[in-house]
Amino acid sequence: MSAPLIEASELVRIYHSRKGFFSKATHMRAVDGVSLKVMPGETLGIVGESGSGKSTLGRMLLGIDPAQAGAVRFDGRPMPRLGTAEWRALRARMQLVYQDPLAALDKRLPIARQIGEPLEIHKLAGPEERAARVAELMAAVGLRPDQAERFPHELSGGQRQRAVIARALASRPQLLVCDEPVAALDVSIQAQVVNMLRDLQEENGIAMVFISHDLKVVRNIADRVAVMYLGHIVEEASSDVLFRAPRHPYTKALVSSVPVPGQRLKDRTILQGEPPNPANRPSGCPFHPRCPLAAAICRAETPVLRWVGPNRSAACHMVSPEPASVAA
Repeated sequence: MSAPLIEASELVRIYHSRKGFFSKATHMRAVDGVSLKVMPGETLGIVGESGSGKSTLGRMLLGIDPAQAGAVRFDGRPMPRLGTAEWRALRARMQLVYQDPLAALDKRLPIARQIGEPLEIHKLAGPEERAARVAELMAAVGLRPDQAERFPHELSGGQRQRAVIARALASRPQLLVCDEPVAALDVSIQAQVVNMLRDLQEENGIAMVFISHDLKVVRNIADRVAVMYLGHIVEEASSDVLFRAPRHPYTKALVSSVPVPGQRLKDRTILQGEPPNPANRPSGCPFHPRCPLAAAICRAETPVLRWVGPNRSAACHMVSPEPASVAA
């Protein structure tokens, strides 16, 4: 079995804020003890409500937001410190696809110039090779040659997102972290971009971390799915298994809200209340104030992510492990 391309262990990221000069500083644990692995060529989907820590986790995997505890290993080696020459060199092998393509692109430069920037920055190609590579990338993501000299504001939202993806692929990375890459697009354009990402991944053998709150999109593209709630991973399993039979109460609520074409939503689990303030977390399990199964142990002890079945783990006191199958 091959080794993980990227592996995170017990990652913690805490943000400090102060409302006023004389007020007491508050501490928000955006990511709280997260561990995960991504194999070469695999797609890991990360889902959860807004504020669950998905985007922060994605940036930590790339070393953009340094971990205050825990560690990230890429290709078996520790992640270099942010801003060092080793970290900058490693960025050619790992790239980020931003949620807002207009903010990610420089409004003053034409699209072709921006797509070729990684090749120039990392000194991966000369001017002639760079031009050929840019043309190849534009064709791969569905952009026309006449759009090469257009500026970002002259393109549609879907075309801008294609340009951002082309730029991320320019250095032939081994890992793509996609942070809500289709959230701002129309449904029809979403499908086009997701299918394009999947095709490009298969052609180039790229591993991908796909962050989204849209479970339909994640189910379509991910091999495995990790569900986050308030900085924790509460369930992780293969995409088929998780969507067919979720075990954690929070995952059940998320999956039950996914509409099925031509059918009414049946037996939908509606969560009560709002997610707790990350700066004022409840004791025990962070989900217990909204959980229909909460018991005394949930309010007293924080559950750990543990094996509960074949290729499935969950962090819940109320989820018992599935019995191991015994060969006849």
